[in-house]
Amino acid sequence: MTSEFLEQAKLGDRRSLARILSALENGTLHINDAIEIIGGPSNSGKGHWQTLAITGAPGVGKSCLLDGLLRQWAKKGVRVAVLAVDPTSPRTGGALLGDRVRMTVVDDVELNDLIYLRSVATRKASGSVPFIVEDMTKLLLALGWQRVIIETVGAGQSEVRCAAIADRIVVVEGPARGDGIQAEKAGLLELADAVLVNKSDLPGAELHADEIRESFELGVGNAPPVLLTSAVENTGILEAAELLLALSSSGRSQRARWRERLLSHHERKILESPQLEELLEKLAKGSILLDEALQVISGGCDE
Repeated sequence: MTSEFLEQAKLGDRRSLARILSALENGTLHINDAIEIIGGPSNSGKGHWQTLAITGAPGVGKSCLLDGLLRQWAKKGVRVAVLAVDPTSPRTGGALLGDRVRMTVVDDVELNDLIYLRSVATRKASGSVPFIVEDMTKLLLALGWQRVIIETVGAGQSEVRCAAIADRIVVVEGPARGDGIQAEKAGLLELADAVLVNKSDLPGAELHADEIRESFELGVGNAPPVLLTSAVENTGILEAAELLLALSSSGRSQRARWRERLLSHHERKILESPQLEELLEKLAKGSILLDEALQVISGGCDE
């Protein structure tokens, strides 16, 4: 049945694609098995990025801006899949998964076949992007989607986890977000391949863009482009869409990207360990030390 769903998903059936992604998320399907059935990636991505993370603080207009970008890319005939990450409540374990509300492009009949949107809850992941998104990204590319966009939660310092997955990182800023130094302290601008200052129709946007450009001049490596956009007035969207589609790496985030990939791999090994719950119980009772628990998870010793 899995093979049938994968084949139908490759032919464009959205319901089959949703089922396959849910199977990955629930752990009933492993990404390596899925790739083996499909026969490997259907495009190599040579000459351009395949995955792009759009990140930034809550309230800067990431979803509305992305809606405009998707519309421009779809008009060019580019097939784009979006994985929109929503935070999971630590109290209820639920997530709103409401990004589709802001995405009007998915309701456009003429463009709908070129856009796929999937909301993903963070669940147990400590970073802003859960590790399952990496598997979903691989699957979507293998099924023929040309580009995959990861819209992250927008939770400040933890946003650097997107570097573990994406080929390019775009930071969305807004006016009245503080000076360039404050923006740099957020830990995101140092990783950016491009910065979009959204809500340019509001006072202070141009000043904030200039401050960001000045902060880049003081840094190391190539300064990424900084553009002004307004999702409300639809200004700068076309220019941003063209820039991002052919965006080159600034080279500023290579070390951070590999650092986050190592951390992500280590986190995944812990969270997917079948012994995790038992080890947590023993740690809570004080019958095992933390180093011993880590050795068990890494396979360094037997219980």
